[in-house]
Amino acid sequence: MKCVILSGGEGRRLNMKGTVKPLIPLLGVPLIERVILTAKKSGLNDFYIVTGYHNAQIRAHLEIFGEKRGINITFIQNDEWEKGNGLSALKVKDYVDENFILLMCDHIYSESILKKLKNEKITDREVILVVDYNIDNNSQVDSVDATKVLVDNNREIMNIGKKIPHYNAFDTGIFLCSPSIFKALERSILKGDTSLSGGIQMMSKNGMVRTIDIGNAYWVDIDNERMFKEAEKMLWTSIRKQSDGLIMRFVNRPISTRITRYLYKSSITPNQISLISLLFAIFGACFFLFGGYINLVLGAFLAQTSSVIDGIDGEIARLKFQETKFGAWFDAVLDRYSDAFLLFGLLIYVYLYLPQINVIFVLLIGFLAIIGTFTNSYTAVKFEDFDKLRGKDFPIGRDVRLFIIFLTCLFNQPFLALLLIALATNGENVRRIVVFKKQTTDSYKSTFLSLKAKKSL
Repeated sequence: MKCVILSGGEGRRLNMKGTVKPLIPLLGVPLIERVILTAKKSGLNDFYIVTGYHNAQIRAHLEIFGEKRGINITFIQNDEWEKGNGLSALKVKDYVDENFILLMCDHIYSESILKKLKNEKITDREVILVVDYNIDNNSQVDSVDATKVLVDNNREIMNIGKKIPHYNAFDTGIFLCSPSIFKALERSILKGDTSLSGGIQMMSKNGMVRTIDIGNAYWVDIDNERMFKEAEKMLWTSIRKQSDGLIMRFVNRPISTRITRYLYKSSITPNQISLISLLFAIFGACFFLFGGYINLVLGAFLAQTSSVIDGIDGEIARLKFQETKFGAWFDAVLDRYSDAFLLFGLLIYVYLYLPQINVIFVLLIGFLAIIGTFTNSYTAVKFEDFDKLRGKDFPIGRDVRLFIIFLTCLFNQPFLALLLIALATNGENVRRIVVFKKQTTDSYKSTFLSLKAKKSL
């Protein structure tokens, strides 16, 4: 599916941030790049950029960007950009002859919106607009400048515009269009309305504009400095992972995001941060080898620091669109090495400096802690492949394991760390085996009974 992005306006209300609005960086990434990359993450890869004001500068920037990112970009010039965004949208008519996604260069949004919108079915006469029904949200929406929409019970648009008297939703500027939008724009322009809303209003009179709700996803129309700051806040919130464990969410993230605020402007890469996390873990393990309570605490502190840093690489990657399959794999591999170094260091500490504990028992618990940790990480990945089991596993992730090491060592109980990790990881592994066995058995029985019922018919 093709993606059209309107980028022709001047955006003078953001002049304090930069003279070319689409190229103003938002947390290190220019606005139009952020729109393109979010769309690309949702599966779009063929882009048509309509430019106007500062056309040459925007085009030169995006040509380099497109080549670097491997993105196909077609540029369309609108010399009448001052007259309204409806004219910009109409310029695409000769380039697009099938359904397409239409976006604005200054609207920041969640990729989940586009994933949902792409799956909607429309006729060759329809348009679908994503709307936000939260009209009381004055903190994240400029209700004075926003385009308002009146939607009926059938999700069809009855009225749209910036100054309509009655409305129950906001226009997010995210559309799924059929080519019929071009005829509507032509009719609207002939009547003197050169705005995109004018074309949408023309189609709505014939019941040709449906809506879908944005739901809990985020979006921001960055028209002024206040909304620019709101967009920054929303992006900082969005870089947190839904799958975060308890320690990552309530202990590590509040620290890691503060560090990320300083690092995102630098040239450091997520993979480099992953290596730094590994180094902290190795240094922590080395302190365990020296013995003594001070070295034990220092090692535990470095282990917890490694855990915090382990969240920063993902934050930088998500914030700057630097996520790669290799990066995720590389991070997972280094995490396993970190775990091995730390647990082996603890095992050596207990073995050398706590002679009162039976040696065989120490080695057994140490082995179970290491093998349980590795198997726990492996089964977690396999477990997530099955939707019905996802979210049901006990939160004994790496953040919890390293925090156990940190906490127990502060109280001078390194053997307790090994024991708790051994029990928790292996216990969860056994539970996953039982749950998965039951799930697959139930699935097999269900399929067998279904086939048997069909044969009987």
